[in-house]
Amino acid sequence: MKDVSDDQTRSVVGAVSVTGTLEFNIKKSKLAGRKRSSSIVMSLMTPIGTIRQVLGRYPQIGFPKKEGTETKILLRNTLFVRFRITQRSNSRLSFDRFRYLLYFELGLKPGMEQFRQIGEVLGSLKALMVFRADIQINKRQCCLLLDIFTLAFDEIAEEIRQNLRYEEKNTRWKALEQPLKELHGIFKEGELYIKQCLEIKDWWAKAISLYQNMDCVEFHIHNLLFCIPVIIEAIEMAGDISGCDQDLMQKKRIILTKKYEKDWMDPQIFQWRFGKQYLVSQEICNRMDSVWKEDRWILLETIKEKRGSGSVALTKHQQRLMDLLFKNLDDLEPLNGKLFPSSILVGSKDYQVRRRLGSGNQYKEIQWLGESFALRHFFGEIEPLVLEISHLSSLAHPNIMHFLCGFSDEGKKECFLVMELMNKDLSSYIKEICSSRRRIPFSLPVAVDLMLQIARGMEYLHSRKIFHGDLNPSNILVRTRSSSLEGYLNAKVSGFGLSSTKKFTSRISSNQNETLPFIWYAPEVLAEQEQRGGTCSSKYTEKADVYSFGMICFELLTGKVPFEDGHLQGDKMSRNIRAGERPLFPFSSPKYLTNLTKRCWQTDPIYRPNFSSICRILRYIKRFLIMNPDHGQPDPPLPLVDYCDIEVGLSKKFLAWESPDQAAVSQIPFQMFAYRVVEKEKKSVNLKDKSSESGSDGASFCGEENGVIVEDPLPAVTERKSLVSSETTNKRISWIKKSTDVKTNKQPGTPKGRKIGPSQLTPCGRSLRMTSESLLPMAMSRSRRRTAGHAADSEIV
Repeated sequence: MKDVSDDQTRSVVGAVSVTGTLEFNIKKSKLAGRKRSSSIVMSLMTPIGTIRQVLGRYPQIGFPKKEGTETKILLRNTLFVRFRITQRSNSRLSFDRFRYLLYFELGLKPGMEQFRQIGEVLGSLKALMVFRADIQINKRQCCLLLDIFTLAFDEIAEEIRQNLRYEEKNTRWKALEQPLKELHGIFKEGELYIKQCLEIKDWWAKAISLYQNMDCVEFHIHNLLFCIPVIIEAIEMAGDISGCDQDLMQKKRIILTKKYEKDWMDPQIFQWRFGKQYLVSQEICNRMDSVWKEDRWILLETIKEKRGSGSVALTKHQQRLMDLLFKNLDDLEPLNGKLFPSSILVGSKDYQVRRRLGSGNQYKEIQWLGESFALRHFFGEIEPLVLEISHLSSLAHPNIMHFLCGFSDEGKKECFLVMELMNKDLSSYIKEICSSRRRIPFSLPVAVDLMLQIARGMEYLHSRKIFHGDLNPSNILVRTRSSSLEGYLNAKVSGFGLSSTKKFTSRISSNQNETLPFIWYAPEVLAEQEQRGGTCSSKYTEKADVYSFGMICFELLTGKVPFEDGHLQGDKMSRNIRAGERPLFPFSSPKYLTNLTKRCWQTDPIYRPNFSSICRILRYIKRFLIMNPDHGQPDPPLPLVDYCDIEVGLSKKFLAWESPDQAAVSQIPFQMFAYRVVEKEKKSVNLKDKSSESGSDGASFCGEENGVIVEDPLPAVTERKSLVSSETTNKRISWIKKSTDVKTNKQPGTPKGRKIGPSQLTPCGRSLRMTSESLLPMAMSRSRRRTAGHAADSEIV
């Protein structure tokens, strides 16, 4: 039995019926033009025992017991198992049928089956909304969600009808599988949202939990509007190879080429031309802008009616809850410098403290009004905090922690802030799931999704002129999402605001090194703290938060706390961080993510992107991962262009993109479209210049608009290298070694023949990375680390 060749591991999931045997490749198989064998290549990501369990349920299919039918192959450091399934002579179960059985058992569904399941969820939503009159809170948001899901299904159905053929559903719909799986998860989460609003529970608890909830537009519709362009693109890709009429196929390609032209790169023109297709028609946009305010107004009117009815049927406790909700909903009702008395909370009959959250004493889980909440309980002067608490209570976004209501006891100088309950902080979660066998905590899609959620939460805070100042994994709270999205988490930013109370906080994750809080701080923050002697808190800034976000991204992608492997501690590490030292990514880390991370932790804050730019880049990276589900393979696909460069160019074209204000979710399809137009243009240019780029010596590249040398030039070089040397693995390895030798002897970005002084600064004002014991450059250190399997991610030009 022959080993699997490189070419046999580069396409998509498939199953082929062969005389007497079935071929099924869980991850990749490309057998066109070759003699088809009776083998099955299967990654250990799906254990061979799973196949045996499937076969055990269907006695018509047998697994050969002959020795040697299972062969383990080590290919590019990944273990594959190849085996054979035979059909018994008296079997009536066709191999085509068995392929579907394997699809269902292993969660791999053809595009048509995925689309059918989306239709099932939509049918369930329509059945639930028969009882829309029973929805007491957020009814209009539920109606909007059903309407836009229905429009999405209809538009996708029309795209499939126009571009694809039903008889090719098992052969040429492959590009749709992952995008439709993503959409199915979005529909399932929308179904859970409507069920939550329909759920019969204590009206007061539901009102307190949902009156500020913006999940309909900012979470569910946001995810839908991100996914729709990906699905349309996938349908277009599948349609490009669909059919037998070459003339008709060529005409389709011409139409598709005309679609992604710069003429359409205007938000207004895009809406006029593609608004219906991408679910951003003017009517839908108007509903998205107003629906949350309408539901708040309806709830406020309901409370007014309860008040005006004489409140005969209400208890004293309910009347106080009604006053609380009324003041929170009515912007014209001031707090008059006071919070509501804590007796409303702690005096309630069903109030109960369940457990302490974290390792400190401030956060607890409580039972109140029949629901579970998180409670922040601290002591101090309350009056100076009332205005800030009132402001924080007005914030609403799916990716930040909500202050639902606040209470105080002025005599005891106690403050109680009620919040939604999450499972745990990100730092603790990573520590729990990481082990000696599983060092990397998240798959790439899950990690990118978490990065996007955190960035969106910070984008919202910055749009409200709130800067965090202490962004780290312990201040990111997470909880699991629906069962249809296994491994995915909801993430919410916490720990912002009420800076004067932070001295009382002792809630530090057990995974975070208490002696090294500065590993999350930006260099300018550390410099300011050193100047002040560490006695005063530094001024919070937007770009300092971006730096901290970059460090969080490092931990999400590697499972390691930044600098945990470092040999320096205390002041020496702080000094090296200010000088430009950064954590080291493993060499195998995807460069399109490490490149973004390194831009976030640039030494000079001017060159760090804002969170709006980060969100746009991460959405397009997420789109790339959906369109290329083979990212977990030994030789994963790489983007042909740098998405950070696309963002730079588009931000210059659309000045509104540089604004710190958060854009409406209705702008997402246009942003994705603009990225796609520029990407196609850059791809065509890159292919033309492919031969000229093969002579690249790994020098630093500069930003388009200001010529600033970025902190680590390696990502762009690596991506170009992948383009020009993708023929064989040996060529790629030799190119890397050659590039490494060059960069070891020559500092990137340094002109030829120019010596690097021990303390010399670059024209861009950034210092060389120094060793901890001397002022010698770290060129030799970089070479040594690269041979150990890491990229020199802390190079300073």
